[in-house]
Amino acid sequence: MSRLLENQIAFITGATSGFGRASAERFAREGARLVLLGRRRERLEQLERALGVPVHAIAVDVRNRRAVEEAIAALPADFAAVDVLVNSAGLALGLDPAHRASVDDWEQMIDTNCRGLVVCTRALLPRMVERGRGHVVNLGSVAGTYPYPGGNVYGATKAFVHQLSQNLRSDLLGSGVRVTVIEPGLAETEFSLVRLGDEAKAGAVYAGMTPLTADDVAETILWVVTRPPHVNVNVIELMPTEQAWGPFAVHRQA
Repeated sequence: MSRLLENQIAFITGATSGFGRASAERFAREGARLVLLGRRRERLEQLERALGVPVHAIAVDVRNRRAVEEAIAALPADFAAVDVLVNSAGLALGLDPAHRASVDDWEQMIDTNCRGLVVCTRALLPRMVERGRGHVVNLGSVAGTYPYPGGNVYGATKAFVHQLSQNLRSDLLGSGVRVTVIEPGLAETEFSLVRLGDEAKAGAVYAGMTPLTADDVAETILWVVTRPPHVNVNVIELMPTEQAWGPFAVHRQA
């Protein structure tokens, strides 16, 4: 039985954890060849050994424009014709209000969530357009739509991802290249631990409710990229059943 992504090449950023890792695992099960980009070389090597499909690993920080562009320009022939780009690299840092927040944290979020995504997309788009096919999947967040205290720059970066995705659709009209933005709600990954720097505080974010998992999001990405070529899914917003909009509209069991 043929697998859904047989003979396709997927380029996944943020591949060493969370949605990126889950997408790599899910795509591998469907036969894709993978280009995996992440900061942590050891994790990349472990993932490559576990997947059982051809993998080209790129151990760079997505914020390093020159390194990213050089790595994409130097993709081996067997991995150069990228069919699917999953821009999963992203993070949130801190929950302080704007007047007390760290500008260093703000810059890191902007550089990762916006600049890193833009650089990867711009580097891969020309080849997709030349071939008349391809799919860019950007990982946004409901934080780009529903503001909350302490969301400030993180929410703004995800609003950028949403609007960029919509504008890419306009620019690529008629090219055969599809663009989708996936906007999850509460999902239990390393996200809250990275943001809060404390395991107890991170665990409390998901206490008393059932959050999304990385696999839920990866399955959604797989569904999007396996629609027929004439179908473009513009935006998907998905939340746990026990979440209504932002992180504070959550039903928790006592």
